[in-house]
Amino acid sequence: MKMGTALIHDEEMTKYKLLWVDPACKIEVPERLTVTYEALIQNGLTDRCVSVPVREATDADILLVHSEEYLEAVKKTPYMTLEDLKEFTLQYGDVYFHPNIYHCAKLAAGAALQLVDSVMTGKVRNGMALVRPPGHHSMRSAANGFCVFNNVAIAARYAKQKYGLKRVLIVDWDVHHGQGVQYCFEDDPSVLYFSWHRYEHQKFWPQLRESDYDSVGKDKGAGFNINVPWNQVGMKNSDYLSLFCHVLLPVAYEFCPDLVLVCAGFDSAIGDPEGKMCATPDVFAHLTHLLMNLAGGKLCAVLEGGYNLTSLPQSVCQTVQTLLGDPAPRPANLDGPCESALESLHCVRSAHRQYWSSLKHAADLPTSDISTKRKKLAEEEEEKSENGEEETSEEVWPEPLKRVPPPIRTAVVLPDGVTCPDGCKHFSSLEDPNQERVNKLRETLLKAEADSVALATLSSLIALVEKMEKNEICNGLALVADVSMAMMCLVQHAATAPHSRVLVVCVGDEVVPSLDTDDGKTLLVQFSNKESDKQKSKYHINVCLKKGCSDALGFTQAVLSLLLPLGYEYDPSLVLLVRMSDSGVCDNMWQQLTGLLLGLAQGRTLVLMQEAEKAWVGLTASSLLGDAAPSLRQLDAPLPEDVEALERLRHRLHADWKLLQTTAAPDTGRGDAP
Repeated sequence: MKMGTALIHDEEMTKYKLLWVDPACKIEVPERLTVTYEALIQNGLTDRCVSVPVREATDADILLVHSEEYLEAVKKTPYMTLEDLKEFTLQYGDVYFHPNIYHCAKLAAGAALQLVDSVMTGKVRNGMALVRPPGHHSMRSAANGFCVFNNVAIAARYAKQKYGLKRVLIVDWDVHHGQGVQYCFEDDPSVLYFSWHRYEHQKFWPQLRESDYDSVGKDKGAGFNINVPWNQVGMKNSDYLSLFCHVLLPVAYEFCPDLVLVCAGFDSAIGDPEGKMCATPDVFAHLTHLLMNLAGGKLCAVLEGGYNLTSLPQSVCQTVQTLLGDPAPRPANLDGPCESALESLHCVRSAHRQYWSSLKHAADLPTSDISTKRKKLAEEEEEKSENGEEETSEEVWPEPLKRVPPPIRTAVVLPDGVTCPDGCKHFSSLEDPNQERVNKLRETLLKAEADSVALATLSSLIALVEKMEKNEICNGLALVADVSMAMMCLVQHAATAPHSRVLVVCVGDEVVPSLDTDDGKTLLVQFSNKESDKQKSKYHINVCLKKGCSDALGFTQAVLSLLLPLGYEYDPSLVLLVRMSDSGVCDNMWQQLTGLLLGLAQGRTLVLMQEAEKAWVGLTASSLLGDAAPSLRQLDAPLPEDVEALERLRHRLHADWKLLQTTAAPDTGRGDAP
């Protein structure tokens, strides 16, 4: 990838701790940073990152968000006695002070600003700041929830002021609601704040009414505050990915941010004593990847919570490795969102549909009280009367598999006269001739009239896929005389492998050759402007858009809320992206599609294009190499007919594909993936 990934860390931020007994604060310990940084070293990630020194935030920086009275009060803490610190702490909620915490809090905020500067000046493409204390609970005049200064809120205001940014997206995947960030920007339409958080119908800290889904922002900021309340514990990878595909990503692409800031709290990972969720560390690789094509790749992740000293470093490593451009692992345990997650998803989409074109087709809010709330309250009363205190069991999960990027990122199969793009390897089966493969191709596909050039090209494609299967090459691009023939050849080859699953994505109106999809080894999704007579099978899906792929927002929404959920649930071992000569898709959207699909199949994506499409080789290769797609401009609303057609298609498919569900049906549980 062009440019690098910043990593900001300073051991000084470990040099404060709780000095008295406080059960609410005992989990916030210096070891959170120590074990995380050690894990990054052990996995060889620190050496691959650009080290950026920290600096203290200045008074002017801090006053972008906090009151002068509050700042002056915190300035006095280094000189307080232990008893004075205890007394000072009592005026705030679930936080503690230490003689060195003011210094560390200035470093934490300053680290976030250093990260913003590094990204915005082009020194790096993206990065992560490992900081303590965290920030997203801190309010204008109050410390709260282990937070002293609101690091990410300060960074957002700083970025807007210094670099003239018009739109900033803040994604808060910490398990607690970042009420400090919400209060800071709830009337500001230039900052879109998205937070999911354990809520349990206002029974979980910070127990605020304004953390619920219907707090959408105020005045001009209405619609720019998105709260997703988790009303039960145990949320899994499916629940997290579902919220991204059906709420965050459609709105984020419509918002079109200039910068993405992540409140990267990992108490939403499995094993955390605060979150009690069941999402495994590898899901953070996918969440990160899905954000990396927004804002031209300008992404700054700043550590918030995370209190399990095993899942925290694992999750940070997954995040940093993805920022570095390594292929994401195959997603685990995608068994569909649970009923409670679907109810939250339903409510959020309904609450925001008046503000966002991409959500206008969302279902009405339920007319009665949310069913799981009644159910949960009844269950709690029953448990109290029968069992007394709630029993807790320790979660166990496998250590994430080591992610080893292939030695070659992108290989290309190109006809004579087409220049190999910088950073790619020119690939030909002539380097590794296999006469048996050529003979089989001639017999099964091309018969006697096959010309030697076509045979050599198809042989090269199969050899390239075999190299991808062996993790010797990550992805590839080929210009071919006949994309339909190449597609059929590759699908038939893949079908011979016992555990192969191929996702074929065709963009354009040309007739796609008949593929055998009945056995589930191939999922074909075609985007075109041609109506299909009927859905041919569960694994052959035609997405019809009136303007085809030239309607940028309509196409974008179809990719985000239909193709991505299908792709994640299907979990392919190979992705074939086929660009027809009449595709009509714009440059930026094609690059966005290519980049997004790299999150599937461990990045094993092969792009097929007609030889006449050689003008697209450079742009496509850039995306395959990991470069972020240029931002889409703020887009016009999609055609109403397309929105309705997509919704009808999603409704028709969601019984078979659980990640397409956006509302909870009675007695809906988790379904098995197809």
